[in-house]
Amino acid sequence: MNKPVLVIMAAGMGSRYGGLKQMDSVGPAGELIIDYSLYDAKKAGFEKAVCIIKREIEEDFKALIERGAGRRMQVDYAFQKVEDVPEGFEIPAGRKKPWGTGHCILAIRNMIDSPFAVINADDYYGPEAFELAFKHLSQARDGEAYDYCMIGYRVENTISENGGVTRGVCRADGEYLERIHETPEISRRPDGVIRSTENGADSDIAEGTLVSMNFFGFTPSIIDELKERFPAALEKILRENPEKGEFYIPKVVGELVEERKAKVKILETSDRWFGVTYKEDRPGVAAAMRAKTDEGLYPEALWA
Repeated sequence: MNKPVLVIMAAGMGSRYGGLKQMDSVGPAGELIIDYSLYDAKKAGFEKAVCIIKREIEEDFKALIERGAGRRMQVDYAFQKVEDVPEGFEIPAGRKKPWGTGHCILAIRNMIDSPFAVINADDYYGPEAFELAFKHLSQARDGEAYDYCMIGYRVENTISENGGVTRGVCRADGEYLERIHETPEISRRPDGVIRSTENGADSDIAEGTLVSMNFFGFTPSIIDELKERFPAALEKILRENPEKGEFYIPKVVGELVEERKAKVKILETSDRWFGVTYKEDRPGVAAAMRAKTDEGLYPEALWA
């Protein structure tokens, strides 16, 4: 079996952040968050990465990657396009953004024949996550069920100080995922309790609850599942929310678990997430990367 590949979803428009957040530097030597992910992945054993981007940012994005990680590992590119839909579907006139993370992965459908990890470009996951994922994927074999994995973060390690965040709140059956629910507006409230707000109602979330940060490990079987499920999901989007509806990876993963077609092993990490959900998050991420560099976790310049 071919060695595991890292797939980075970098085609998001960053509407809340207000710009191309994937291309904003946070490191002491101008590194992007994606640079830290590629560095940690390379150290964990990944030798190849595929970045899924928008065609409009191709030149600038490639220049940023090729100055660093592109000199140390193989980095290929795929393109997520709003017009990439099954035959017979029409794109609504007001639709500008692609169709979500599940659709994003379909951009690599002709490029992957090995197990692969999937991450967001604008999230810092920590070195342990890549080590855990690489170890699992190096031994992943589909049997009666697909052999997937998910990096699980403690909810308190994934909160932004600048607003609510959406996380996939997980319920486990032993070490395997039983249910995942995309839960919006999670934040620590003034009384110190972590809560979410969904459909106008607040719900407490216990410290230590494991959540998904869109760091999954898959065998190539996920590609066929996404291809099979996308048309029905697209029909629903066009019917209910044609301009903004999305086809999400966690929803498909949850369906496959419910159908007993996949077993998703939860690989828990104690690392803290950092990301730029909001523009105001950037100074905090930059300070964290500076601290990690001072502690010796990273060199002063990642790709020097």
